[in-house]
Amino acid sequence: MASRYRAGMADPVPIAQSLDAMMKSLRGTDRIQVGGVFGKWDVAVGDQIAAHVRPVKLDQGMLLVEADTSTWATQVKFLADTIIDRLRAEAGVAVDHLEVRVASNRRR
Repeated sequence: MASRYRAGMADPVPIAQSLDAMMKSLRGTDRIQVGGVFGKWDVAVGDQIAAHVRPVKLDQGMLLVEADTSTWATQVKFLADTIIDRLRAEAGVAVDHLEVRVASNRRR
């Protein structure tokens, strides 16, 4: 019977381990950090902010969020330190810096 594995191939690894390695190689952030920000966003920031602001990207400690209006973008800039602290407390995610942009009309 032929071997299932070709010579030189590594042993199988759990998919979660492979995903972590891939995410770190692409962005420097693992899936647990990304999942914490995106999965617990509503809990961390509250329903009112979550209704108008959403996380877009977490990249090496920098969280990019998108607000539906410039008014909400300004509000989030004022609350950046509080949001960072809440993400750390609720999701166990270390965000160093929060960047805010206003959504274009096609994204709203």
